[in-house]
Amino acid sequence: MPELSRERLERYLTTLFHAPVAVTALVPLRESKASGAAKEYGYGHPVKVEFIVGTSLRAAVLETTSPGPFGHEHMADRARMMLWDHGAYNALPNHVRSLDVGAFDREGNLLSVANAEEFFLLVEHVEGAAYILDIARLQEGAPLCDLDLARADALCDYLVGIHSVRGPDPGLYVRKIRELLGDGECVMGVCDGYHLPRGFITAALLEEIERRCVTWRWRLKNRTDRLRQVHGDFHPFNILFRERTDFTVLDRSRGEWGEPADDVTALTGNYLFASLQSTGRLEGPFETLFRRFWDRYIERTGDAEILEAAAPFFAFRCLVMASPVWYPSLDASVRRMLFSFILSVLDAPRFSPDRVNGWLDAL
Repeated sequence: MPELSRERLERYLTTLFHAPVAVTALVPLRESKASGAAKEYGYGHPVKVEFIVGTSLRAAVLETTSPGPFGHEHMADRARMMLWDHGAYNALPNHVRSLDVGAFDREGNLLSVANAEEFFLLVEHVEGAAYILDIARLQEGAPLCDLDLARADALCDYLVGIHSVRGPDPGLYVRKIRELLGDGECVMGVCDGYHLPRGFITAALLEEIERRCVTWRWRLKNRTDRLRQVHGDFHPFNILFRERTDFTVLDRSRGEWGEPADDVTALTGNYLFASLQSTGRLEGPFETLFRRFWDRYIERTGDAEILEAAAPFFAFRCLVMASPVWYPSLDASVRRMLFSFILSVLDAPRFSPDRVNGWLDAL
């Protein structure tokens, strides 16, 4: 937390209470260490603020949350918690009331955001055509051309570049693998989005996939040396190409750091998906792109271990592709092949790019 300036705090409280405020004392509060097991860890550093509003003596507690594990590594994590607290405290009978929720700016000024209903993001506009249009052209039977190969190579080399940056905190890798399973946008959240039963897709089938993913969590969570800079949602809708191989990426998601397999499976999984929709197998131009991407990535990074980490990330991406929510008009045969691939890839100790077609008929 920035240094708590009495002057800045008085300006903030004056604005909040619409009356002159004088701060009389700042008292750090600590957890009580009574008899028994003392609580040694806390999420923040509360400070009691004593102040006078007009002629009234008041007191409040200013709470912050420290960076750290348990889902508090990023500023956005801590902001989410504070925003939730403000509304939730005041909705429960007999709970201490929240007076405001705010933020510190770079100079240490205190800013109120209590009246915010929703947050927004304003980003620059860039020109370009989504890479999914290249995929669609190939699906319609256009021959694979030199530009297709050059663009796939450029995307591969981009990942090689960003994945060369090692992450700062091994705990973020553990979090990434945990969230791959439990986050609302990832495996369990996507599974919960299925309206069951849906033909061959049953609760038992989704439960089995989740069980196998849990096994992969414990297999991967200690490989913290693999933590790298990632995009996090590297699929063809989030890539805009202009001339030749000039491109911009959009909508980076789920944190700055993670497992490189996340990005590689996101893109190559879409090559597989497009091929299954087109011919029912991984073949033709999409097999060329799929195999070329994996070979080039491993050759340029030297990271053959990525094949030992890919399975649960493929499972996540294929659950999205097979989802009736995301792709309601998808042919049932393609859904079945995607689920066969999920079960097969989770069952294998190591992903093998040359075994994909043999994994499509397991269900």
